Amino acid sequence: MVDYSVWDHIEVSDDEDETHPNIDTASLFRWRHQARVERMEQFQKEKEELDKGAGECKRRLSECQRRLKELEVSGNGKGELEKLQAEAQQLRKEEKSWEGKVEELRKKEKNMPWNVDTLSKDGFSKSVFNVKAEEREETEEQKEKKHKTFVERHEKQIKHFGMLRRWDDSQRCLAENPQLVCEETANYLVIWCIDLEVEEKHALMEQVAHQTIVMQFILELAKSLKVDPRACFRQFFTKIKTADQQYLEGFTEELEAFKERVRGRARARLEKALRDYEEEERRKRLGPGGLDPLEVYESLPPELQKCFDVKDVQMLQDTISKMDPTEAKHHMQRCIDSGLWVPNAKGGDGGGGDVPGVPEGVPKANGGRDPAEP
Repeated sequence: MVDYSVWDHIEVSDDEDETHPNIDTASLFRWRHQARVERMEQFQKEKEELDKGAGECKRRLSECQRRLKELEVSGNGKGELEKLQAEAQQLRKEEKSWEGKVEELRKKEKNMPWNVDTLSKDGFSKSVFNVKAEEREETEEQKEKKHKTFVERHEKQIKHFGMLRRWDDSQRCLAENPQLVCEETANYLVIWCIDLEVEEKHALMEQVAHQTIVMQFILELAKSLKVDPRACFRQFFTKIKTADQQYLEGFTEELEAFKERVRGRARARLEKALRDYEEEERRKRLGPGGLDPLEVYESLPPELQKCFDVKDVQMLQDTISKMDPTEAKHHMQRCIDSGLWVPNAKGGDGGGGDVPGVPEGVPKANGGRDPAEP
């Protein structure tokens, strides 16, 4: 027995129905056809808006992941890194939401009845794309090992590429060394830019930054085309050499934004190094009781500070005798714990007894000159 249910979802032609003699048949058919065309156009518009929204979400997620990778490679900007991680998580949720909407629209399209405009299709139209196969995501340890091995092999060629400026020279260099067209080269150039900025080689940093953006544009083009970056770097140079003003302005804006990010990370690295140095110096200054002599000195009353400035034991004893015993004991114990006061030490004047001294790094009230110096 033949199953005719497949024909239940076919919308009959607009001009096949019989109509009442009092009805203008031609007008009715035109109205039916127009209504169906408008429904199809509305559906197509909704589909295009969904595709556009899903594509924009993916683009933002890709940009966020690229910036995350730069931060992870540089090792700076912990606060910004956390902010970008939260943003990436939110964008992944939005991407799933868009994918759900697209899938729902596809189901709706599948259930729509066929009509004369949708029954026929091109029978022999075919397009073939070389699509890069999906790769399993590497672990951080694997990425680090891969990057280290790559740099050891190709560091000289990467630095040569980083020092180029003309489009033709850059294209020729990559044509001779296609293995450089990869994420590892881009990561190395980013780190090199930050190192140069830290070393205050600003002009050289800007030169290498230009080549960094060139490499990143090539990688982004490869992602959009879903091909190996080595297969499309010539397309980038062809496009950039004949680009319109808008495309060149986009390249320049991205370059300037990247240089600002490099300067910010260089400042953050210097500030961290300074904080680490100051903390190390503070640890070196700590006295036997674990107190910082600089902090203890600055907390002393002015009359006690003066005694340590001039290193006068008698003045110190006279000052302490005039103070409240509890307060005097508190200050002197803190001096001992910080190393400002060394009990049972010999004085610089040859006499015996306890000798107060101002350690290195503690400011002196008499203009900065140590009276113990000749």
